[in-house]
Amino acid sequence: MEWGLILTFAAIALAVVLPGLGSAKAVGFAGETASGVSTENPEVNSKLLVLQLLPATQGIYGFLIAVIVMIKTGILTGNIANISLSAGVSMLIAVLPIAIVGYFSAIKQGKVACSGMLLTGKRPEMSGKAITMTVMVETYAVLALLVSFLAVFFGVVL
Repeated sequence: MEWGLILTFAAIALAVVLPGLGSAKAVGFAGETASGVSTENPEVNSKLLVLQLLPATQGIYGFLIAVIVMIKTGILTGNIANISLSAGVSMLIAVLPIAIVGYFSAIKQGKVACSGMLLTGKRPEMSGKAITMTVMVETYAVLALLVSFLAVFFGVVL
């Protein structure tokens, strides 16, 4: 197996694993908070679910970038191109924005979601503001997604 291909598989793994870990961690502790808030105020349970789901998007973004890498390199279709060492390094670097920002923004978004759940539990009419605050963290994950997409799709010539 060639080093370019090995680095490309490492890029695919990195794009999926780091944002996925961040999302899993964030959705997990948001679920713990939602359980506690629902115990005190069961009427807000559906509003809490929205807040719990928001940090899951970073994992989806990482998966999307991994699929784009697989399409770009032919791995997904089985027509694996001869991936040079420099192309493999480029793929690895290209996934770093979503891998790193995705991991950290998911965790931070989960913390904001937990705070929003506490707010919603006490004042259900504030759930829209809690969702807005949680979505604001998403901005940086979306920017990282776009940078990784552009870097993978347009920045690497195989």
